[in-house]
Amino acid sequence: MDWDELQHHLEPEYIGTAPKAVKFGVVMTLFVVVIAAGLYFDTKSQLENLEKIEKKEKVLILDLRDKADKAAKLDLYKEQLAEMKVSFGALLRQLPERTDVESLLVDVSQTGLASGLEIKRFKPSPEEKKEFYAEVPIALQMIGSFHQLATFISGIAALPRIVTIHNLVLEPQKSTQGSGNRIEKLQMSAVAKTYRYLKEDEQ
Repeated sequence: MDWDELQHHLEPEYIGTAPKAVKFGVVMTLFVVVIAAGLYFDTKSQLENLEKIEKKEKVLILDLRDKADKAAKLDLYKEQLAEMKVSFGALLRQLPERTDVESLLVDVSQTGLASGLEIKRFKPSPEEKKEFYAEVPIALQMIGSFHQLATFISGIAALPRIVTIHNLVLEPQKSTQGSGNRIEKLQMSAVAKTYRYLKEDEQ
């Protein structure tokens, strides 16, 4: 059977009269094509699923490494937390209770007097409650030399309780001596803040 005769038998209207070998070849060819198409489309979807799973696996591996790293450092975190609690407790002990605030105000006032300052204004304001502590602002206005003011600030820093200075403004005070004017002293305006720890029933 030559090529022209084979082509003749493969035409749709003559396929029924084709020899058994041709029919068998056509059937096998169609069978192989169907199987190959099925495998291709089924494998393609499987490959896409595999790619998605591999991406998800990478994310899970990174997450696992991160958690494993944190777990390995857990003891270190616990030690750091314990140290922070000790430091925080030490800071809280520096905050006076309600009964200590008045004595602390006296300490601030006496520090100013001991520094040789002329106290023009010393006015505590009502306390302002925060999350776990309360601020007690004190409006200050004092007159003295630069050295006296520096001594006062240093004395405030040395107090056993926490006192901070805010909104500090220095202005020259002039006095006339002889024929000229000379700056002798400075006027300091500021807000000193002391703090009080709030008990649980106050928070």
